[in-house]
Amino acid sequence: MSQIRILHNPRCSKSRQTLQLLQDRGLNVEVVEYLKAPLSATELAELQQKLAITDIREMMRTKEDIYKELQLGAETVSEDDLRAAIVAHPILLERPVVVTDTGARIGRPPESVLELL
Repeated sequence: MSQIRILHNPRCSKSRQTLQLLQDRGLNVEVVEYLKAPLSATELAELQQKLAITDIREMMRTKEDIYKELQLGAETVSEDDLRAAIVAHPILLERPVVVTDTGARIGRPPESVLELL
């Protein structure tokens, strides 16, 4: 099995459930608390590619207050600006995200990450 990494927020129930799901299968999981160690713009672009998402908003928490405050829903906001917003405000990144050598999945629902195994 390849390396498994989870972008994790321990305060999020879906994130905790996804981590537990992986651990219950006896998998060795690298836990990255992305709020404490935010991803760079380059890492976000790589993650977007692994997720096979063309619109970066699909990996964003669009209901967060900061999303609305920064008016990130406007059509004129570029993908680079959206990526910069996630770097500056990592709470905007949808969670949890499980990453392996073969791809990545957002754990909503948690069982969706099992496709990577």
